[in-house]
Amino acid sequence: MLRVGLTGGLGSGKSTAARLFAARGAHVLAADEIGREMMRPGEAVYKAIVEHFGKSVVAESGELDRKALARISFEEGRVEELNAIVHPAVIARQAKMAREIGAKEPAAVVIVESALVFETKHGDAEGETGEPWRSRFDCIILVTASEAVKVGRYVQRVGGDALSPERRAEFEAEARQRLARQIPDEEKIPLSDFVLENDGPAEDLELQIEQLWPVLRFAAEAGHLREAGFGPVSN
Repeated sequence: MLRVGLTGGLGSGKSTAARLFAARGAHVLAADEIGREMMRPGEAVYKAIVEHFGKSVVAESGELDRKALARISFEEGRVEELNAIVHPAVIARQAKMAREIGAKEPAAVVIVESALVFETKHGDAEGETGEPWRSRFDCIILVTASEAVKVGRYVQRVGGDALSPERRAEFEAEARQRLARQIPDEEKIPLSDFVLENDGPAEDLELQIEQLWPVLRFAAEAGHLREAGFGPVSN
């Protein structure tokens, strides 16, 4: 089994890349989806969040009030408190799911799609420090794009085409604020094994993935990227 971390900043197109890998046979575990499931009422993570932040983060429906939680986390500077609750649980769930896939399919390519592969301070092992992502993954794929493209994609996703100039400016500022909280691509590239450039049309990204997929499949069958004869490569 080959454990792959697929990452990229807001608007980079990593979710599109994940879908393209899945279409070729990869097992994709989306960190955001797993996190949302674990933050539902009745889950241990939900309970821990409510106990830590209080009832103000609970909506009338009983679900978490995501806007209230985001306000407390980001505007009040308590995002690391939230991450300390959510990240270890999500990472542990990912590891368990990957092991289950590997037990059934030893040569599987398991891709964890996450925006925070490098940013998170948490790893598979409790108390793990340093660069925990190194023990979680056999290789890292980074999806990159220019800031202008990332901002434009974010605005399109949250606002669509029919936006006033004022509203568009608000969304653009919001996108840049979010990007500022993420590690720049320039720092992530040297840490990555493969880099997919996604400034152009979708066809360009798909061509890069089409070229990379056989490399991942071969590495999975060999048991490890390095054993398959591949070192850090930028595509």
